Amino acid sequence: MADDHESTADDSGADVGHDLEAERTTAPMSEFPIRNAGIGALVLAVGLAVGYGVPLLAL
Repeated sequence: MADDHESTADDSGADVGHDLEAERTTAPMSEFPIRNAGIGALVLAVGLAVGYGVPLLAL
């Protein structure tokens, strides 16, 4: 069999492009400015207006 031996080297490639010394974070834990939340709310409002407003005007 091909994998019947134990490899001592970590050659998984999982650490490529990552800072192994940095603390692990995920997106919900990351800080963001209130400006980004405002832009997201504006995009949501425009999307809802287009998605629901335009069909109502077409009646």
